Amino acid sequence: LKPVELAEECALAIAYRGLAFQTLADQVRQSVRRFPGNQWMFRTGHLADYPLRLRSELCTSGPFPVLHETTPVRMDLSHSAWSDIFFLAMDYPEGARVINISVDLAVRGTDAATRPPVEAFLRVIDEPVLRLVSVDLGAAVDVSSIEEVFDFARDYLGLLKAAVIASGLIPAGLEGSGQKLADVLARLIGRDGCGIELVSQVNDIPKGSRFAVSTNLLACLISLCMRATGQIRTLTGPLEEDDRRQVAARAILGEWLGGSGGGWQDSGGVWPGIKLIAAEEAGAGDPEYGISRGRLLPRHRLLDEVPAAARRRLEESLVLVHGGMSQDVGPILEMCTERYLLRSGKEWQGRQEAIRLLDELQAALREGDVQRLAALTQANYDGPIQSIIPWAGNAYTEALIAQCRSQFGAGFWGFWMLGGMSGGGMGFVFDPAVRPAALDAMPRILSETKRAMESSFPFAVEPVVYDFTINENGTMAELRQGLDALLSAPYYLLRAPGDLRREARLLTAERRSELTRFAQRYGNQTEALFERMIPKEAESAGSAGTELAELLAANGFDQAAHEQLRADYRAGRVGLAQNRLPANTMIEDVRAEHVAVVTDAEAPVGAAALRDGRLAMVTMAGGVGSRWTKGAGVVKALHPFHRIGGRYWSFLDIQREKARRAGVPHVVTTSYLTYGPIA
Repeated sequence: LKPVELAEECALAIAYRGLAFQTLADQVRQSVRRFPGNQWMFRTGHLADYPLRLRSELCTSGPFPVLHETTPVRMDLSHSAWSDIFFLAMDYPEGARVINISVDLAVRGTDAATRPPVEAFLRVIDEPVLRLVSVDLGAAVDVSSIEEVFDFARDYLGLLKAAVIASGLIPAGLEGSGQKLADVLARLIGRDGCGIELVSQVNDIPKGSRFAVSTNLLACLISLCMRATGQIRTLTGPLEEDDRRQVAARAILGEWLGGSGGGWQDSGGVWPGIKLIAAEEAGAGDPEYGISRGRLLPRHRLLDEVPAAARRRLEESLVLVHGGMSQDVGPILEMCTERYLLRSGKEWQGRQEAIRLLDELQAALREGDVQRLAALTQANYDGPIQSIIPWAGNAYTEALIAQCRSQFGAGFWGFWMLGGMSGGGMGFVFDPAVRPAALDAMPRILSETKRAMESSFPFAVEPVVYDFTINENGTMAELRQGLDALLSAPYYLLRAPGDLRREARLLTAERRSELTRFAQRYGNQTEALFERMIPKEAESAGSAGTELAELLAANGFDQAAHEQLRADYRAGRVGLAQNRLPANTMIEDVRAEHVAVVTDAEAPVGAAALRDGRLAMVTMAGGVGSRWTKGAGVVKALHPFHRIGGRYWSFLDIQREKARRAGVPHVVTTSYLTYGPIA
């Protein structure tokens, strides 16, 4: 193809890709809005139409009761090659099936017992605001207007805002309506001058864990708000099946309001135990009928046929870990959707193989054959997952698997990838006889492998090993009343320092009473509270300036040039405005005469230059891939990004091989950030 023709075809390909994704996105959005139980929220545009009222049990003052919800996270045995992505499931429902397990977690060696990792609290407060608090993010805000609720970019509390909107607490129809938040809260609570506090807390699970923490937290918050407003029949205890489905549908709505859109299996923690989640074809009367082949919401079936002994054997065999990597799974899901839309033969074959493996996994569960189950999860990872998306695996994960095989031999039964890609949450299945030794060895294996590869991969946290138990309740709620109407200790460690720094007369009577009860209940937190209020100075603070000066001097930092550039920037002599072409600049297409094409007659000239040593190859390797890793410090040149011939190759490996085959000298330029790891 000529350059102009190639450009035109690329532009058409981009346009068709965008159209295909937009068509799929429109299908999901229409189904979300038309789902039974969601429609009223988009039609409520005035205070007089607002239907919700807070349950009377939450409105008794002195002190106000606290509604507390706990939700397990989910781990998936198989997602049938990402078949739960909304786009895929609604287009190919017969192939969309997932085996999903709700689990409680504990960090091994730190936590005393497993517990649901996701918590949320709701209560009435004696201030006319919507107070949103994320304990794990260390963020809090008092929202005083409806406009702020819909401003997701304003702070780090977008997930809580999505829950407030999707639960109907502040329905979508009120956006831009001109209504006052204080009036809505007064109508909701039944009295003036009061507001709502909504608190989220995630315990010891970092971002990118592959346990679907954010979606289960969203579902937890939505369930809590719907219980409090009587949209769910039970105020406390587990949910009934139709309420679970309503919460899951609202969680899908919340994900789309917040700009995400993973898969429908992610809210699996709302349900208890082990379940098969399967898409269903849309029929007459369904909101999706005539829009897509499949329904938005799948059907969850609890696998009661899996005996208690099989569940116990699974707990006795699986070692659950977080490998320390935090990666955005979004590109993986997008690539998976692209390949499905292209209907490539390799993708289709891999998808059918994944569906077949899910049937075998279900049979192994029923029979309690954990060794067979582990062999199947390993085959799923080695086969269809990596044949469809090779980047779902990586050299770090392969190194961990190899060490488990080397150290435990036949006692290591197989690897279990959780979620959309490996490196974060992962499972390693062992013979129960060797599992205690594996539990002791895994922290060392993880730590040593991370240290060896930390310049090549985006590690966010230190790897951890989890204890886990299967959660047989799903999401649960309790009502704390009287002297027990308190939130968690981490909440008070976040919020109490600010209150204690204020004059007592500026605190509400309810807040003063609560601080007194906190001191009585959590007396063992005094040292931690003082640490929050008066942080210890870092021991290395005195040497930080000296280290920086030495680093700048070693890398040729020019103080005079830096000061001149800073002065020019402040004076407006340099900046974004000066880095733009004039408005009258003429930009034209590249013409044929601008393109140099090497002919066969000129090829011997280049070959002679190579042969005589007059050419060299230069690889610039000074960057740390911050855009690619979303800020993690990784030497991009050393990242083993692709497997060729049975081994992973880094960017620098590829360049070295090209130079070797060409027979030319190879020069690698570095920066102070990359010299040490590369050298």
